[in-house]
Amino acid sequence: MDTTETTTATASRRTASARSSVVESIKGFTLAGVRISKEDLRKRITMPEYLRLAMIKTMQSKDVDTVNYAGVGAGAEIPQPPEAPIVVFINSKSGGRHGPQLKARLQELMGEQQVFDLSVVKPHEFVQYGLSCLEKFAALGDSCAKVTRERIRVVAAGGDGTVGWVLGCLGELKKQGREPVPPTGVIPLGTGNDLSRSFGWGGSFPFNWKSATKSILDRVATGSISRLDSWNLLLSMPSGEKLETPHSMKPTGDASLDQGLDIDGELPKKLSNYQGVYYNYFSIGMDAQVAYGFHHLRNEKPYLAQGPISNKLIYSGYSCMQGWFFTPCSSDPCLRGLNNILRLYVKKANSSKWEQVSVPSSVRSIVTLNLPSYGGGRNPWGHLKPEYLEKRGFVEAHPDDGYIEIFGLKQGWHASMVMVELISAKHMAQASAIRFELRAGEWDQVYMQMDGEPWKQPINKEYSTFVEIKRVPFQSLMVNGK
Repeated sequence: MDTTETTTATASRRTASARSSVVESIKGFTLAGVRISKEDLRKRITMPEYLRLAMIKTMQSKDVDTVNYAGVGAGAEIPQPPEAPIVVFINSKSGGRHGPQLKARLQELMGEQQVFDLSVVKPHEFVQYGLSCLEKFAALGDSCAKVTRERIRVVAAGGDGTVGWVLGCLGELKKQGREPVPPTGVIPLGTGNDLSRSFGWGGSFPFNWKSATKSILDRVATGSISRLDSWNLLLSMPSGEKLETPHSMKPTGDASLDQGLDIDGELPKKLSNYQGVYYNYFSIGMDAQVAYGFHHLRNEKPYLAQGPISNKLIYSGYSCMQGWFFTPCSSDPCLRGLNNILRLYVKKANSSKWEQVSVPSSVRSIVTLNLPSYGGGRNPWGHLKPEYLEKRGFVEAHPDDGYIEIFGLKQGWHASMVMVELISAKHMAQASAIRFELRAGEWDQVYMQMDGEPWKQPINKEYSTFVEIKRVPFQSLMVNGK
C-alpha cells in the first residue's frame, strides 16, 4: 500500500470512528429501540428490603456484629433472590456533574439503598461492611442472602479515577479469599472515560440519559465478563517532603523494591513509601503537569467545568499556555528532556531479567499504558504490524496479556499529532515490570499522574526517588457494555 492509500485509509478510519461515536451518543445506549420494562428491570436487580436495610445499617455503624439477624420475620415467606442484584456508586463531582440527577433516576429504578453517593459511602465501606453483612446472613443459613452475594454486580458512575477506585476496593475481596468478586460496569461521567470506552460503555454520558439509564442497568445485569490487568505502583522517596497523592495512593510501611535489580549509590536512612493500583495508565512529565494544572483550576473555579465539552475546551486551552507547547527561549533545550533526571529499567516481554532502556533526549513525557485508550479514546501505541512486533520483540497489546506498553511524547505538538493518529508515539518498551529512578538535576520536582489523577512529586538532589510497577497477580472483572 503506498503513502496515498495509507493516508486515505487512516482518514477513513478516523471518519468512521467519529461517525460511530456521534451515533452512539445520539442513540444514548438504547438497545436498537428495544423497550425495557421498568417493573421487570426493578424485579431483576433490586434486593429484598430486609437485606438492603441490613446492609445500610451495617455500613452506617461500621460494625457487622451490630446487626442481629432476624431473617424476614416469623411466618413470612422467604423471598426469591434477585436475578442480577446491582449496586451503584456515583461520583457527583465527575465530568459534567450529572451525579445528583442520575442518583435520583437510579433510585427510581431500583432500591434506594442500592445507590451510593461516594461523598457519603466509600467503596471500601461497602466491601468491608455491606458485603460482610450478606456473608454473615449466608453463613446463618439464609439462602436468599447467599445467592444475592454470589450474583451481585457493581456499577461505577464517574470518570476513570472513580472506576479505578471501585475496582481497587473490590480487589481486596480476592486478597481476603472472599470470592466471588463482583464484576463492574460503568456509567461514563468523566472527561476522558478511557476505561469506559475500552469495555463498551461509551465515551460520554448519553443525551437521552433517562431512558439510557434503564438500558445501562439492563446491560450490567446481562452482560458478559472480561478480565483486566491491574498494576501495583510503589513510590519510595526520601522522608521529609510532604506529598499530596491521589486517593488511590496510600502511605505504606511494608514495601521494598525488587532485590533483583541493584541500586547505585546509597539509600537515605528514612524512606517514605506509597502504594496504589492503576488500571489504564501512569505517566511522568509534561502531560501530568498539564493535568495537574487543569485539576487545580477546576477545583478552584468549578463553575468553569459544567460538562465534558467545556472540560475539554478548558483542558486544551490550559495545555497551550504551558511549556508543553511553548517553552521560553531562555530555557536551555537540552534540559527539558526527562533523560536529565530519570533512568528507566524494565523486564521485557518473555524475560525475567531487568534491562535498562535508553530515554531519548527529546522525550518530555513517558506513559505506561495498559488499555488501547488514552486521552479520550486515542490509541497512541497503535495497531502495529506483525513484522514490526517481531522486530522489536513486542507482542500484540491486550488489556489482559500481562504486559504494559511504554511510549514517549516529545512535546505538545508531537502529542497532538499522535492523538489524531497522524504519527505514532515513540515506542520504548513492552514490559511485565518497570522501575523509574529519579534524581534532581536542574529540576527539584516532576509531575506524575495515575489514571487521570495527577500530583506534584518532589525529587532529591542527593538521594534517588523510585517508582516501581508490577502486575497485580489477580485480574479485575469488567462487565462488557456492548
